Amino acid sequence: MRSFSFVTVDVFTDRRFGGNPLAVFPDARGLSDGEMQSLAAEFNLSETTFVLPPADPANTARVRIFNRTAEMPFAGHPNVGTGWVLANMGRTRDGLLRFEEIAGLVEVRTDGSGTVTIAAPQPLSLAQEMPADLVASCVGIDASEVIVSAHQPVAASVGNSFVVAEVTPAALTRAVPDLARFKAARDAFPHLGPRRLPLYLYAHDGKSAEAMRLRARMFSPLSGTIEDAATGSAATPLAALLLSLGTADNARYDITQGVEMGRPSLLACSAWRAPDGIRASVGGGCVPVLKGEISL
Repeated sequence: MRSFSFVTVDVFTDRRFGGNPLAVFPDARGLSDGEMQSLAAEFNLSETTFVLPPADPANTARVRIFNRTAEMPFAGHPNVGTGWVLANMGRTRDGLLRFEEIAGLVEVRTDGSGTVTIAAPQPLSLAQEMPADLVASCVGIDASEVIVSAHQPVAASVGNSFVVAEVTPAALTRAVPDLARFKAARDAFPHLGPRRLPLYLYAHDGKSAEAMRLRARMFSPLSGTIEDAATGSAATPLAALLLSLGTADNARYDITQGVEMGRPSLLACSAWRAPDGIRASVGGGCVPVLKGEISL
């Protein structure tokens, strides 16, 4: 029998049983691709991460991210949570970790307060737009509740693609995913981008002295995640997209997610104009929950 240790953490929160839970295998050497996928399905969380030695010794680790059904090129809360776990194992170099991932190199920074911030590996890219009525049908709201004055619903990515759409605050609260409608929308737009068709809805929620406040929900039933409590890889393209609509050089966004699930999360995002396009980061706190060992 082979044994592998794991830990779980709640990410983007300061309290246990809030935020988005994540399972981390800090040493995944010896696990096959199929075993990683089976373990991710067994944990039944939105993502599970597996830490391997880096290809380049200048980097901290190679990190593989699996959802319930497939490997992902990049994701937000898995990087924040994995960074928190490895930092607490003494793996940082001056507060910095560098993760090799399918989407590229992800820089992870920690500070003395326990906050972990990741920089998305790619600048903002936009793909096909999605009709407002199709977005509305996927989550049981009226097409008039999808706000298109600033931008149409659009597939946006900084390493992992999401359909991003602004809706009214009331519609955001009422939204309920319809699996059959998601399948129909995916089949109607095969070139939209991600075949799992993750839908990230947001609404404006005021502004503080430091940041614009937003509320968000993410639905991805085609990948097994009916709703996600905190989605850093969707919050980052949203932040970059919003910055692209104006003329500012940079901006901050505080995004609340997971409230309707009973797992409130806070994602602190920044976006800025860089030589290669608009880039973004996301950060937050983590709380340890479980640790154990699996034998295979």
